[in-house]
This record gives sequence, C-alpha cells and structure tokens, in this order.
Amino acid sequence: MKRTQNLALAALLAALTALGAFLKIPTPISAVSLQFFFTVAAGALLGSGWGAASQGVYVALGLMGLPIFTAGGGPAYLLNPTCGFLLGMIPAAAVVGRLCRPADGLTHRRVFLGGLAGLLVLYLVGLPYMYAVLNLYMGKSMSAWAVFRDGCLIFLPGDFGKLALAAWLLPGIQQRLKH
Repeated sequence: MKRTQNLALAALLAALTALGAFLKIPTPISAVSLQFFFTVAAGALLGSGWGAASQGVYVALGLMGLPIFTAGGGPAYLLNPTCGFLLGMIPAAAVVGRLCRPADGLTHRRVFLGGLAGLLVLYLVGLPYMYAVLNLYMGKSMSAWAVFRDGCLIFLPGDFGKLALAAWLLPGIQQRLKH
C-alpha cells in the first residue's frame, strides 16, 4: 500500500510542479514560479528517493516535449539558460527529503532548513549552468557576478517566502496524508 501511495503522490507532485511553472511572475532573465515550492513538498512529503523521482518525472516529461516548463518544453530547452534550475530540482528534492526525514514526522523547522539546503543545491546546479549557456552558447559575456545577481539575488525574497509557506503547510499536510 505504501508503494502505491508514494507512486500516486509522486505523480501528483510532478503534476503540481508543472502547474507551478504556469503560476509565474516574469522577470528579464527568468520567471518567479511556484516550482520550487513543489520541489520542497516532494522531498519533504515523499523522502529523498521518491521526491527526486517526482521531480525527475517532471523534468523528463518537459524535455520529451510536453510544454510544462515556464517557457515551453522539448530537448532544445537544454540550451535555455534556466534549464540548470530544472535539472537542479531533482537533487534538491533528494536533499530536502534526506534532511526533513519525513518518516520521523515533519516539523516546521526541519522543512524550512531542509528546504534551505535544497535551495542551495538548486542554485549550485542552476547558476553554473546559466553562466555556461549565457556565455558559451549565447555569447552574452555575462560576468559570474551578473549571473549571480540576475539568476539568484533577485529571486531570494520569493524563495524565502516559498520556504516559509512550505514550512508552515507541509507538516499539517503530512498529518492528513497519514490518516
């Protein structure tokens, strides 16, 4: 029964991550979306393996051509400067799941700190990818500082808001899922 429940919840969270891509505020280089909120939810509610699988399904479906990313989908999306953040959602969910320890019962503090670690992983994957695509493929000549500023700093207030929302909601959601 637990495997079936995990499979269904992983599919649901992959679908919600896709929905989160369309709930966005555009910015010059990317968009603020709810995708990371659902990445944290996947890791916190499903644990490391199933959470990463959920986000992996989302990314795979988008790269196969379903238009479920903020700017479409398909294999050409690998040349989009923001694709590294999509790829980073997979290990980010794994880290969140490992640190939140959902089998022990979620707490607000563990969700926030696990989500914060997942956010760090997301940026550690996404920013170098963005830098490489912008500079090596697109020929933009952006400095590392400019990529950090435009690809991270402007998004941090929203990211912390998403983490606070996740920390507030997910322990209660987990309790309801257990019943």
